[in-house]
Amino acid sequence: MIVVDDLRWDELSVMGHPFLQTPNIDRLAHEGALFENAYQVVPLCSPNRASILTGQYPSRHGIIDNVARDQASHKLSLFAGELQKAGYETAHIGKWHMGNDASPRPGYDYWTCLPGQGRSIDPVLYENGQLDTIQGYVTDILTEKAVNFIQKNHERPFFLYLGHKVIHPDLRQLDNGAIDLTSKPQFTPAPRHEGRYRDATIVRSRNAINSYSQIDSQSVVGQALIEKNAPEILSTFGNALLDHFTSDETIRDRSEMLLAIDEGLGAILKTLADREIPNQTFILFTSDNGYFYGEHGLSIERRLPYEESVRTPLLVRYPPLIKPATRVNEFVLSIDYAPTALKLAHAAVDPSIQGDSFIPLFKENTKPWRTSFLMEYYSYENPMPWLIDTDYKALRTEKYKYIRWFKHENKNELYDLETDPYELNNLYHEKSMEEIILEMENLMAREVAKSFGLSMH
Repeated sequence: MIVVDDLRWDELSVMGHPFLQTPNIDRLAHEGALFENAYQVVPLCSPNRASILTGQYPSRHGIIDNVARDQASHKLSLFAGELQKAGYETAHIGKWHMGNDASPRPGYDYWTCLPGQGRSIDPVLYENGQLDTIQGYVTDILTEKAVNFIQKNHERPFFLYLGHKVIHPDLRQLDNGAIDLTSKPQFTPAPRHEGRYRDATIVRSRNAINSYSQIDSQSVVGQALIEKNAPEILSTFGNALLDHFTSDETIRDRSEMLLAIDEGLGAILKTLADREIPNQTFILFTSDNGYFYGEHGLSIERRLPYEESVRTPLLVRYPPLIKPATRVNEFVLSIDYAPTALKLAHAAVDPSIQGDSFIPLFKENTKPWRTSFLMEYYSYENPMPWLIDTDYKALRTEKYKYIRWFKHENKNELYDLETDPYELNNLYHEKSMEEIILEMENLMAREVAKSFGLSMH
């Protein structure tokens, strides 16, 4: 299981990206399956990583934000522990990011972890009971550790979780592990890739804007964006963190950062082939959330319920089950990865898991699959200064997306994604949509109850 940080669903050449070259990631799609409608249940680092590793919504596992919840994250019901019980050797390599504490969590036989966000150059890693600085580029270091683990003479089947630090930027960390919000984010490619895309033309999406005058001041997000330019915000944070609407330079740097991820996947695939186990190994490649390139006037951000953030890349390869060049259109969620892994390993699936194994999607005569799902986000005690009180629940169906802002009355949003895939036309106040809104509210209530482990009759 390979989880990249902040990778958008469309930042792959197999998805039609205009200049990015990702041949090894593309290979997973050519030899396995590409999921065209994969989504996060929460588009934020810590809570979604907990959802990936537990198969639960934040409202159940309790990691609801990016606050350093070190003690709570030691108590999560991780699916790696069930794999251990089923006879698997388990490893965690790289980013944990559910707290700054880098010490081992239960469920893993081998553990090497970045404290907090980690850094791109000469990262600090926790291993063998201590923190050590390792010279080099973080993606290459983590890939090498993953390759070394695979190369071992395993007496048991193994599970490897590789959590990459990139393509998240480097932010200056304070002595207590917190982030200095007055520092400018640095997107740092591997030295060998610097400048690869310096001349690439950046083509913006239809819903990207480049002026605050274009922002809808009546929307919750629009008002927050306007407030982020308020004098009291700028006097405290300046322009360092803001990167208004995401610069072309940032997009190019992020693209160059991804090249080391792709090369690392190539090294892992080669190692599996050298060990003659590529067809015995299930590979899942995904991200924890997306990133905005000026869409809806957003930059830096990823925690909002728009497609750029909540839709995720998901590619899997497993020849015994999945035919080459398979395309999956059904809704698959980040909480589905845990039960999928457990089912593949013939391990117990705890009743607390809220996702579903997506293995049946590759078999004939499958049972009906989900046609709607819930996403959620909770504001927290030390948010970015312009995103206070953006708590929401969002419901996605095959046609509509309904966003309910819980601390902003009468500012909800409804989009018809069939006719408006860029989410430009909010239908919430259209009288003709009242019946649809009522249906979405009722369906959302049922989904919210399910997320808390309840049922509604």
